[in-house]
Amino acid sequence: MTETPSLPPPTVWPTFSARDARGLIAFLVQAFGFEETAVHGEGEVVQHAELSWPHGGGVMLGSARDDGRPIVPPGAFSCYVVVPEGIEQLIERARAGGARITTELRQTDYGSTDFAAEDPEGNSWYFGTYPGEPRTGR
Repeated sequence: MTETPSLPPPTVWPTFSARDARGLIAFLVQAFGFEETAVHGEGEVVQHAELSWPHGGGVMLGSARDDGRPIVPPGAFSCYVVVPEGIEQLIERARAGGARITTELRQTDYGSTDFAAEDPEGNSWYFGTYPGEPRTGR
């Protein structure tokens, strides 16, 4: 019997645009701890960039363009990022990296420790220990 090759689990990659994509990439790496995986473009223009989150997944972004592509306008992005450990250190890293903390570290009624921050482009980032409910039926 031939074995079916296993496929990687599906991954969601939120995407957004930035007025200063290279500056925002540097900020997200420095302040939040994303890892620069790929950046394609020339000069100040970023056609496509991928930033990986150390615990899995990541985000994609590029320079804002006026070419009719439907993409989130700069500053309109919002994302929740799971932080399985070190949330207290991450908020301090974010603060030291220049993030504007919009919600201080708090305990939620669903068992998470969360905080929220805004990047220099005005995007909202929510970081927390809540990994989502376990999947059933698969």
